[in-house]
Amino acid sequence: MSFSKTLVAVTLLGIANLSGPALAADEYNTSSGLTAAGAPLGMHGVDPVAFVNLGNRIDGAARHTALHDGVAYYFSSKETMDKFTADPAAYLPQNGGFCTFGVSVGKKFDGDPQFAAIVDDKLYLFLNEEIFRAFLKDEAGTIAKAEENWVKIRSTAAKDL
Repeated sequence: MSFSKTLVAVTLLGIANLSGPALAADEYNTSSGLTAAGAPLGMHGVDPVAFVNLGNRIDGAARHTALHDGVAYYFSSKETMDKFTADPAAYLPQNGGFCTFGVSVGKKFDGDPQFAAIVDDKLYLFLNEEIFRAFLKDEAGTIAKAEENWVKIRSTAAKDL
């Protein structure tokens, strides 16, 4: 293979490898930087399984890490990690982990597990206490608007909204 063909092949492979994590960064709310697993951290390191099952915020640990769609999630135990890997959809925060109220108005704001709700066995995160209190005034309406908007903005970078 000639030098130019090799250069083109390497460039295309590099672009292909970059497209996966870039897509995940747009579709999932993650912390900046990478975990030891080589992926950005979801849910600020809080164990999503413990949150959904217990309704309580429990920090996960790096020794119990599972990857899903290019995002690393930390778990408080091997058991909760195994439950997640068996059925991630049952535990992932809605709207890619972005603030549900923000998504309901067409924005992608940080979803902080400190301000969260479990509604119909689904986990919803919010930007802060004030936004969470606004959600509590119309949970069903906010969730319905967020579901409608998420389809439209899912693959749009937060900075472009």
